[in-house]
Amino acid sequence: MNAVASSLRVALLGNPNCGKTALFNLLTGSRQKVANYAGVTVERKVGLLRTPAGRRIEVLDLPGAYSLNALSADEAVTRDIVTGRRPGEPLPDLLVCVTDATNLRLNLRLVLEARRLGLPMVMALNMTDMAREQGVLVDIPALSRELGMPVIETVGVRGDGAANLVALLSDYLPQPDTEAGRPGDWTAPGIAEVLDTQQEVRRILAAAVVEPVSRLARDDRIDRLVLHPVWGMAILTVLLFLMFQAVFSWAEVPMDMIESATGKLGALVQAHLPDGILRSLVVDGIIAGVGGVLVFLPQILILFFFILALEDSGYLPRAAFLLDRLMGTVGLSGRSFIPLLSSFACAIPGVMAARTITNWRDRLVTIMIAPLMTCSARLPVYALLIAAFIPARQVGGIFNLQGLVLFALYLGGIVSAMGVAWVFKLMRGTHAQSPLMMELPSYRWPNPRQLAIGLWERARIFLKRVGTMILSLTVLLWFFSTFPGPPEGATGPAIQYSLAGMIGRALEVIFAPIGFNWQISIALVPGLAAREVAVGALGTVYAMSATGDDAAAQLEPVIAASWSMATAISLLVWYVFAPMCLSTLATVKRETNSWRYALIMAGYLFALAYGASFIAYRVTLALGGG
Repeated sequence: MNAVASSLRVALLGNPNCGKTALFNLLTGSRQKVANYAGVTVERKVGLLRTPAGRRIEVLDLPGAYSLNALSADEAVTRDIVTGRRPGEPLPDLLVCVTDATNLRLNLRLVLEARRLGLPMVMALNMTDMAREQGVLVDIPALSRELGMPVIETVGVRGDGAANLVALLSDYLPQPDTEAGRPGDWTAPGIAEVLDTQQEVRRILAAAVVEPVSRLARDDRIDRLVLHPVWGMAILTVLLFLMFQAVFSWAEVPMDMIESATGKLGALVQAHLPDGILRSLVVDGIIAGVGGVLVFLPQILILFFFILALEDSGYLPRAAFLLDRLMGTVGLSGRSFIPLLSSFACAIPGVMAARTITNWRDRLVTIMIAPLMTCSARLPVYALLIAAFIPARQVGGIFNLQGLVLFALYLGGIVSAMGVAWVFKLMRGTHAQSPLMMELPSYRWPNPRQLAIGLWERARIFLKRVGTMILSLTVLLWFFSTFPGPPEGATGPAIQYSLAGMIGRALEVIFAPIGFNWQISIALVPGLAAREVAVGALGTVYAMSATGDDAAAQLEPVIAASWSMATAISLLVWYVFAPMCLSTLATVKRETNSWRYALIMAGYLFALAYGASFIAYRVTLALGGG
């Protein structure tokens, strides 16, 4: 093989959710890098594939697009690369169109658009295992003949699922550049051309694909219930309610096991290390801080289990359609639903997912309210306070009171987000709402392997945060809480005389009107880096505030005994609106190309949090919760 043919530049093109990124990960493994395209905030993924024969192939994962007639920043980048319009981006030697075999009716439109560019192409028929399970029969030779390009079966989630594609790429020879100017001459298709494309899709499907009629009829029957304006909303509310009930009910046993193991480890270390700085660092700093956060891993995984299962089942796009009219009353569209739902995991992917919203004003409002969705980092704080102050008793014989309170907190975040969106709607005046158009996937049972992979990924991310950021902040907080030491003759806990104690006392002046003591004020500071660090910070502060045998006490009974109900309610309300972590602020700046919106977001969230906590604290005191 000559030097020219030994290297190859391949671009993966496909609709969102067609399995393109899973295939990219399968091809490139850990040999990939992620950055932004120059001048825009759209993510750029480039990876390296080395074939068994030693050939070096550069693989570019293009942003998902439904059409080359771009309506969003993501689609514009994809269009510009495949048409040769993007400066500094050479045309790919080969375009691999990744399609979802279970939904070719939608995916083939993009394939036919790309075919008109005249670039060398191959179609990767992905998710073929799921298509067979659903009874979708694809005649590969007939499809290849109708499209005029090779068609390769792939399964992006299986270890050997790209073997056929790798074999093709290994032997592929780049074609002579005889039509280099053709892609750049691309123009947006008119209505007549779009209708011709849809007619061509129907003809190809009739010639090469057989779909079971029973599947389509089944989906229609389910949709009549799920998309019903009354029953559909009831189903969505029940699903969310059961999800938050499960977060407490199912997690109780594994949380007890982790808490017990953490307590035994702390006691063991305390018994075998002599009294001094090292024992204080390990027991009061690392174990009390990191262990206090690690115990909430089961609840976070249960929350993600439900989100991943609903996404894999095909329900989430229907929820977006269902909520489109309701969200329209506050100036949003159903397009905002997926970014806002992503924000329940973390506001950062939620803010980034808003790129798919074509209207800038809708996109900006979605970004501004994304942090009001209760992210998983708040869950440790909620779980700690609810367990300490809300009795674990049944309501109505079937509902868990703690789960009801958690559901109310999540609901409070959602209602607040809609309220803020409505205020933005009033501020920007009249604005025509763009109609929501979205392809509804077929219903399917969630894939256990995909669920396991998704949960493992979330657990890995959480444990990585525990082992890096949270551990570092915990050790830093321990240092601030230990030095300088107490003066001679001091009678109070050592932390009162430390740097952390001084900072806490200064901040207490600001937060005392909403019921926060100096320990809480200290914990709010590292909580700016990551909200869940607040729990570890409280563990460290209270461990070092105690004396004698109380130093090893669990955090939950300590705060239950030392805080009033009004303080607990105030802190819960604070975290409904709490200013986002610094990473989210940086993401907002990157996505909007301005610090202005990031600072506006931080300011209005702080004002909301302080005002709501003040009202909650004073009302609870008036009701006898002092």
